[in-house]
Amino acid sequence: MSLLQQTNEQPQLLTEKPDQPPTVRIEPSHGWVALKLNELVEYRELLYFITWRDVKVRYKQTILGIAWAIIQPFMTMVVFSLFFGQLAGVPSDGIPYPIFSYAALVPWTFFSNALTQSSNSLVNSANLLKKVYFPRLVIPFSSVISGVFDFALAFLVLLGMMLYYGIVPTPNIIFLPFLLILALTTSLGVGLWLSAMNVQFRDVRYAIPFLTQFWMFATPIAYPSSLIENPVLRAIYGINPMTGVVEGFRWALLGTDTAPGLTLLVSTIVSALLLITGALYFRRIERSFADVV
Repeated sequence: MSLLQQTNEQPQLLTEKPDQPPTVRIEPSHGWVALKLNELVEYRELLYFITWRDVKVRYKQTILGIAWAIIQPFMTMVVFSLFFGQLAGVPSDGIPYPIFSYAALVPWTFFSNALTQSSNSLVNSANLLKKVYFPRLVIPFSSVISGVFDFALAFLVLLGMMLYYGIVPTPNIIFLPFLLILALTTSLGVGLWLSAMNVQFRDVRYAIPFLTQFWMFATPIAYPSSLIENPVLRAIYGINPMTGVVEGFRWALLGTDTAPGLTLLVSTIVSALLLITGALYFRRIERSFADVV
């Protein structure tokens, strides 16, 4: 076939473009913004790995390692038993003072460590904040969740002490998961407030030890809340969310007569408010984290 007999048809070009990943434009937020908690689900693997990193770094290059998770509340219990139980004669609701105080120190130690770690989490992760985008809520969340590992170890010692003193857990033990969530919610709510403030005002990290120490003595750890006999005052006392947690642990495990009741209800409401307002404040000012930190 000659060239003159060839047709003038040309091969058709594909006009359809291959699939391309969507373009995401990252811009700073303005004013009050949505919490976007669904991002935590999308970045759940990152949350897991940062949480595991926090656990490993905490005991890296330490002689005693994870034993510190037990030593801290146990030695505090020894000091409290000596000074408050023996010398001061503080009542313990008919429970041996060592286990009375240790049952309160287990959730309190979890709360205080989670509060300290989450408050400093953004400043300690400054390099990560400046290099890559991810939901900033992941950092304080992981700092709080990593403390559950320490709580589990200290709780095993508590069970051993209960066996030693011949104390059998009451059926109220089914409320322990809720009490742990309440402690976690409280530490996360306060941690969100303080971590965001710590980025802008570095004085916060110096105030945290004083806040934790004051909060500990405002919580019925070394003494029972039964010393406050007025039900109204006890309900007001429940504005401290850790009051409901500590009294709930003793009530659920040791069978004390001081059932949290209204105190636990007030503590739950305050804890929820701390978490919601802390998350909103965190999201409002997180647009400046990378520039200020």
